[in-house]
Amino acid sequence: MKMRAAVLRTAGAEPPFTRSRPFEVTEVDLAGPGPGEVLVRIAAAGICHSDLSAVTGARPRKLPAVAGHEAAGVVEELGEGVTGLAPGDHVVMVFVASCGDCALCLAGRPALCQASWRSRADGTLPTGARRLSLDGEPLHHWSGVSAFAEYAVVTPRSLVRIEPDVPLDIAAIFGCAVVTGVGAVLNTARLRPGSSAAVIGLGGVGLSALLGAVAAGAARIAAIDLSPAKLDLARELGATHVYDASGPDCAERIVDEFGAADHVLEFAGAAAAARLGYAITGRGGVLVTAGLPDPAARLDLPLADLVATERTVRGSYMGSASPRRDIPRYLELYRAGRLPVDRLRSAAVPLDDINRAFDRMASGASVRDVVRPGGH
Repeated sequence: MKMRAAVLRTAGAEPPFTRSRPFEVTEVDLAGPGPGEVLVRIAAAGICHSDLSAVTGARPRKLPAVAGHEAAGVVEELGEGVTGLAPGDHVVMVFVASCGDCALCLAGRPALCQASWRSRADGTLPTGARRLSLDGEPLHHWSGVSAFAEYAVVTPRSLVRIEPDVPLDIAAIFGCAVVTGVGAVLNTARLRPGSSAAVIGLGGVGLSALLGAVAAGAARIAAIDLSPAKLDLARELGATHVYDASGPDCAERIVDEFGAADHVLEFAGAAAAARLGYAITGRGGVLVTAGLPDPAARLDLPLADLVATERTVRGSYMGSASPRRDIPRYLELYRAGRLPVDRLRSAAVPLDDINRAFDRMASGASVRDVVRPGGH
């Protein structure tokens, strides 16, 4: 079938992207689903910072590719052997296609499953197939999803079926921003009601974590960022204290005014932010780092202090989540009004405006813009 998609041909583009135009929106070919695959009509796809890191070349990908990994849509067609789904089902797409059978999956840690890592690196589906092409030349898949398009062929392992009452442009951000941010709070940090939390980096993931901390019953929450607009939004969403991270005495101010935190969650994806996070973590507290920094970034820790204060430093990938368990739970919190992630959606834009949407994210003007490939 023919469809419109945003193709990233080369990495290394610099903003403004409306001028460098890393994404070309064009007509591509999509083959139908093979055995063990599903055709999904994409209703909405979120603009995520990890996609930006591939655009700039900070995190290399197989190119040319149809990008996008955070999305929601409607099942259109099932390949041979697919069970548990039906045409018309609403689904959230996830970027880790876990196997369900390895030791990590059986231990309840499917986000760490490596079954799809080879296919992600090779730019194929987990089945090993490529269903995308342009002018007879193959295009690479993106994290098994390739959501910046009108349709996608994926495997069922990349899908979580949801109830149809949630707007799909809101459901889309549950596939990355919400499951990562809220999961970092509930699964990785295991935030306790009545404890204190600090969130560093207030993009879509960080603000999702802030909402998760509110829902989990944190008594005090510090929000830390460079953007005054995002700090204002954080206060509206439940932060009790806000801090501009640009000040040289930021850590001292936080400890003096807010106090060292029981739980610190870092989403800025920078070593300086992680160092700030460690400095404001209280004795016996936990620092969770979930941003994706440059692969060469390093965090030096004073080992004697680490021992004496019994602080814990933990990584968190995809919110340490089990998506089929957690996404429905977080959707229930959203329905109940306890996780108002609709406040994070900045704008819905047509596919043709995708380069402008990446400019908005790179400049900090947006929290979570959502692309509507169908234009409605």
